[in-house]
Amino acid sequence: MSGRLSTLAAAVVVARRDFSAVLFSRSFLLFLLGPLFPLVVAGLATGVGQKVEQKAARPALGIAMQAADADAMLRAGAQLGPRLGNAAPELVVLARLEPHQRFDAESALRGGRSNVAAVVTGTLGRPVIVGPQPQLDGWAGPVALLAAQAQDHGLAAFPPVKQVPTITSSASERIGQMRTAQAAQTLLFLLTMLLAGMVLSNLVEEKANKIIEILAAAIPMDAVFLGKLFAMLAVSFVGIAVWGLSIGGLLLAGGRSLDELAAPAVGWPMFVALGTAYFAMAYLLLGSVFLTIGSMAATVRDVQTLSMPVTMLQLLVFFFASYAVALPGSTIEWAAVLIPFSSPFAMLARAAQHPDLVQHALALGWQTAWVALFVRSGARLFRRKVMKSGPAGRRGRKGLLARLRGARPQAL
Repeated sequence: MSGRLSTLAAAVVVARRDFSAVLFSRSFLLFLLGPLFPLVVAGLATGVGQKVEQKAARPALGIAMQAADADAMLRAGAQLGPRLGNAAPELVVLARLEPHQRFDAESALRGGRSNVAAVVTGTLGRPVIVGPQPQLDGWAGPVALLAAQAQDHGLAAFPPVKQVPTITSSASERIGQMRTAQAAQTLLFLLTMLLAGMVLSNLVEEKANKIIEILAAAIPMDAVFLGKLFAMLAVSFVGIAVWGLSIGGLLLAGGRSLDELAAPAVGWPMFVALGTAYFAMAYLLLGSVFLTIGSMAATVRDVQTLSMPVTMLQLLVFFFASYAVALPGSTIEWAAVLIPFSSPFAMLARAAQHPDLVQHALALGWQTAWVALFVRSGARLFRRKVMKSGPAGRRGRKGLLARLRGARPQAL
């Protein structure tokens, strides 16, 4: 028995020490006021999110009419599209009906194509539009114009359009879930960037006080890195709890609730649990990089110089993951899922839009493997470049011992 603690036990000791030191410090109380500043970033991200939503969630108008009428509506849409511009609906033929055949438009809206927000049935002389009331109000005029053009009436006579409102549609649900996904991504990014810097400042301070060298001499360097990461993660959860209770109380006092956001596909309880897990992964991934930077930096100026590119890259990663929400199932989305730093953001968005839970178990395992790799690589780099305990360090000690042995006879 060597008497040394195992890596896990040593990491627990370091984590408990750092957690107590940071949580009960005066600076941490001031740090809790920090979320006021990222609100500016949230406002900027909202503008980008609206652009993405306009591109990805454009609702379509389904057509379920007899074959001749459906083809006439498509021709009318092609003719009037350039003149209507953005007001022209995207037409999708859902069914070409036989005479006297009925079509269940409400069932098609609930379980049909995800981007179909309303359905036109009936005839060209008496079209019927079925969908949520906001879609009916906006599309009643274009449908009448299309039906008139399809009958070669031009603009002389518009047929009456019967409106049949429904409660919801798959398109409106998809738009709402996309908004939930974008809000969750923005919150995850702000919390990660705000809290990950604590790892860097803590390590630089202990390196300046020579504490990190004492810890590295007593326990494995991997344990030091793991302990500091999980200590700062625990402190982050304390801060999030304080901010969440404060902001939640203010929102409840103002009469606001989660009902204003569309329910995620996995449900709110599971979505909150997955959000917590993905925040932990995003924090550990970014924190492991910050640990490596802090261990290699000699001064605070070096830390600022080295950490700035990482911060900018993380901002690009966030916008990349936000853009991938608009392209479900594409190569871009899969790239966002597989890249370690964007994976938590992309998978949290998928939790809001897809009910499958198996993919999240695989993603969390994938991210955990990258965290272990980054921690191990950072610890080895610290030992070789700072502690000089790698192969180069061993060669240096061997050369020094040989010189001492060679100088001993002369001294005698």
